[in-house]
Amino acid sequence: MTFQITANEYRRFQDMLEQSSGIVLGDGKDYLLSSRLKQLLAQQQLGSITALLDSLDGDQRLQEKVIEAMATHETQWFRDDSPYRVFRERLLPELAALRRPLRLWSAACSSGQEPYSLSIEIEEFRQRSPGRLAVGEQILATDISQAVLTQAKDGVYPSLAMTRGMPEPYWRQYFQPLAEGRWRLDSRIKQRVEFRQHNLQHGFDGLGRFDVIYCRNVLIYFAAKLQLDLIKRLHGSLNPQGYLVLGVSEQVQNLREYFETVPCHPGVIYRAR
Repeated sequence: MTFQITANEYRRFQDMLEQSSGIVLGDGKDYLLSSRLKQLLAQQQLGSITALLDSLDGDQRLQEKVIEAMATHETQWFRDDSPYRVFRERLLPELAALRRPLRLWSAACSSGQEPYSLSIEIEEFRQRSPGRLAVGEQILATDISQAVLTQAKDGVYPSLAMTRGMPEPYWRQYFQPLAEGRWRLDSRIKQRVEFRQHNLQHGFDGLGRFDVIYCRNVLIYFAAKLQLDLIKRLHGSLNPQGYLVLGVSEQVQNLREYFETVPCHPGVIYRAR
């Protein structure tokens, strides 16, 4: 199935995507619609982007499918390494001194590699330093896409996904082999993580407070106004002196009003003022 996209259709789609998900689709990326929506249009028996947009009125599930198709779910185990090294070497020892259960939030968690990587780090810390962490760590993991959350909850990954960042010792220790080259995550790691569908444009009131929030490689897809609004609300979701961890390449204006920069060599994290 092939379809042409007019300039007006592309503008309408841009507006719909930003309003519904916050994702800003830049000019000149109409090729993404052709590649990512081709299968969905065929399934829905729709012949154009206009027909798809007209079908979205009142059809929440179809809108979710469109967002799932357009969202970037790029992820891997221990992605970029340094945010996990900082968590391991600096944040966990500091937070352990609070002598209370820790709460973390992995925002836009995709298929689960980020929150599960954090859970592995907690398990490793417990083994290295018995008794230092209070019992009851919780990791909330949210994403806008129900499809990737379903995969994440299963905790089962193909060998190809395992080769993307998973250290071999952890692979051997925390996964069990299944048929057809798949691997199941150990229940010790899974039990700390709660997965929940959530759109970052919506309020955070029901999520609670956190000691650390990982919101990595997310803000780059949002307009500046939504970025600032999200920064304010993330700040409001942190416990006093809690930490925000962003992507290594994310530069957000007006952060200093809400956070102080903590150099980590390499990279930085942000502590709530």
